[in-house]
Amino acid sequence: MNKILSIFSLLLIQVIHAEVNLPSFFSDGMVLQQNSQVKIWGWANPKEPVTIIPSWNNKEYKTEANANAYWELTIETIQAGGPYELEIKGYNTLQLTNVLLGEVWFCSGQSNMEMTADWGIDNKEKEIAEANFPQIHFFRTAKVTADYPQVNTIGNWEVCTPETMRKNSAIAYYFARRIQEVKPNVPVGLIISAWGGTPAEVWMSKDLFTEDQSFYTKAIERKVSEYCPVAPSKTFNSMIYPLIGYKIAGFLWYQGESNVGESTYKELFTQLIQSWRKLWKEELPFYYVQIAPYQYEGEGTYAAMTRDLQRQVLALPKTGMVIISDVATLNDIHPTNKKTVGIRLADMALKQHYGVLQGTVESPLINDAKISKKGIELTFLNNEKLHFTTKENLFEIAGEDEIFHQAKAKIIDGKVIVNCTKVKQPKYVRFAWRNAIQSNLFNEADLPASTFKITIP
Repeated sequence: MNKILSIFSLLLIQVIHAEVNLPSFFSDGMVLQQNSQVKIWGWANPKEPVTIIPSWNNKEYKTEANANAYWELTIETIQAGGPYELEIKGYNTLQLTNVLLGEVWFCSGQSNMEMTADWGIDNKEKEIAEANFPQIHFFRTAKVTADYPQVNTIGNWEVCTPETMRKNSAIAYYFARRIQEVKPNVPVGLIISAWGGTPAEVWMSKDLFTEDQSFYTKAIERKVSEYCPVAPSKTFNSMIYPLIGYKIAGFLWYQGESNVGESTYKELFTQLIQSWRKLWKEELPFYYVQIAPYQYEGEGTYAAMTRDLQRQVLALPKTGMVIISDVATLNDIHPTNKKTVGIRLADMALKQHYGVLQGTVESPLINDAKISKKGIELTFLNNEKLHFTTKENLFEIAGEDEIFHQAKAKIIDGKVIVNCTKVKQPKYVRFAWRNAIQSNLFNEADLPASTFKITIP
């Protein structure tokens, strides 16, 4: 806390002395979104004239600081490239160097998003040694909490080298690598704001809890952790709010383990996505990872419920969910195969957002269930060449009593037909409905189907 107070005291002193100042993320090595209207902001003496001159077009953008010593300007960026320079002039002059124009993605969540190569990923030493990619830059926010929204955050831009890659998000790194494989010479900026163990509530504005007291009541009753904040908005205030308005291409999210088993997670997660989009004033793509199967404490199916609730959030536009049950390690909540996860997220973005990939990059997703002469007929999205990889039967059927019985399943013409003689009037079908179970239903892209529970109309 003393460190934070010192930083903000220094900021105030600089403003008093009439110097143009910038938040930490507008600095050497930053990546700005290409072909966009990009907002730059900072502080200066009230009425102090401020001019920004980007070297890619040499235009002058002018404004002056207001009575609160705040200023902002919107500048135009061109197609991907760099390095460029950005000159910001007030009574003093700041010269930002090694500025790249490219694609910027905001990466957030808990430990699986935070997890670094040093933490322990597959082929760790080889991957670190080969991580020389000067057109990938990281901005990692420091782990800081705050009771109220902050105007700045602690962090700095870093060029991807073995030394920097090893301490940044492995998933984000592999995402950027895959983007550049398909879109060569396009720089990728990764803003990483993640903290292991955090529930979704800490990443949400306190305003949302004012609107829905049930969420707030549940959040404040959460057991205190030794490793992370759990109170509502603690990281939102310090690790999200200061960055609102930084022009990005979209969001990447990997979280849910700390909310596992909570029946309200669908509504909570939906609120988080919608609120971030509202704050950025744009319906940005939001791609997330479904939590992996894992043997949580005790018996039960509560983690399966969470995976299904995450699936249901796909009802929101411009969302995509990566399913990783096939690369999960059931005895480790932190799967070490982060490369596959990053690539799957990138492929989703490359197809859905950038429109440069063809074919199937999404997992099979349950679409409909109906009773036919053959049995209960299940149709799936992304169902090209559906197939089972094992003989294990993971489908179950229940009647109104919701007592589930194992069902027989077979694939006919891209549909799954399930039957169970023990249930005379079937009402529900579920699949892979246990905490630690890996899907065995795949499509032509060798992507696994999601856990689901569906009602038969």
